[in-house]
Amino acid sequence: MLNVLIIKISSMGDLIHTLPALTDAKQALGEITFDWVAAPAFAEIPRWHTAVNHVIACPFRQWKKRYFQAWRQGEIKKFTHALREKHYDLIIDAQSALKSALISKIAHGKNAGMDKNSVCEFGAQYFYKNSYFVEKNQHALTRTRQLFAHALNYSLPSSTPDFGIDVAKLPTLMMTLPKNFIVIIPNTTWPTKHWLDAHWQQLMMKINHAGFSVVIPWGNPTEKQRAEMLKNAGENVTVLPKISLSECASLLMHAKAAVCVDTGLGHLAAALQTPAIHLYGPTDPQKIGAYGEQQRHLQSTIPCAQKCKRTCYSTKIPSPQAACLSQITPENVWEALQNRLSRVTRLAADT
Repeated sequence: MLNVLIIKISSMGDLIHTLPALTDAKQALGEITFDWVAAPAFAEIPRWHTAVNHVIACPFRQWKKRYFQAWRQGEIKKFTHALREKHYDLIIDAQSALKSALISKIAHGKNAGMDKNSVCEFGAQYFYKNSYFVEKNQHALTRTRQLFAHALNYSLPSSTPDFGIDVAKLPTLMMTLPKNFIVIIPNTTWPTKHWLDAHWQQLMMKINHAGFSVVIPWGNPTEKQRAEMLKNAGENVTVLPKISLSECASLLMHAKAAVCVDTGLGHLAAALQTPAIHLYGPTDPQKIGAYGEQQRHLQSTIPCAQKCKRTCYSTKIPSPQAACLSQITPENVWEALQNRLSRVTRLAADT
């Protein structure tokens, strides 16, 4: 039995994009099990995969704000002890950043990652025992699958990515939901990745008029406040109570479809094969977009798209609202959503 440690402590979407690589390895090698170092907020995600045995929480973001306090209180020592408690046959840094490379070096076992032409942060390659070239100009999910194939020495399958989520591990929702509902995911991190509130409101009205209810999850008080504000736009709109990521997964599995900005829950919808429309402005869906069947990406074609990050510079006055994302209209989204729902209905009728 091969025991492998994965280092991936970044965003929710990044963790979801890593899951198919575990499925590939399991199918190719059989006797293999994984431990995973992940941020506490996303520690549920690795546990969904059938090949993951144990998750080690690494609150790196919190430590950045209070490093000396974390050191004095023994938090870092406790994490290091957990990291070195087991000897691993291989440690794979699936993030290729300096912090993740350092963690892979501290862990007990031979480590591997991307080479100098492939890493996300230059310098990370110096921490690895073995490093491999992985072409940068491709989707992050594909890059991770290729890294695992190199590091574990198996042929990369040509099959569609399998996220390996064991739905039996997902909880039963202890709430009453509408019969036919569409999940709206309007919240994300960067201001430039937000769609206009007025656009969301018009879209929800169209969804309601077509006979569907709208359900909106949220993750923090700011997101809840925005969800409550958007709720006023429609008649059949439900703002959920606070639920866990695993409960969000259960929610998305029961949804007719979802409409999402570039956010972690959008990637989760794709992994669960929930039909979804994804709205992209300053980020490139060809490299980090939601990956899966029944997914549709909408993106503006204006020249400045993808050139801004947290601030839009398309006008003389920098703005947190991306002009490229604003160009996607509620009519564009509703047409794409109708097409996706019709396609799912046709596929269901053929089976």
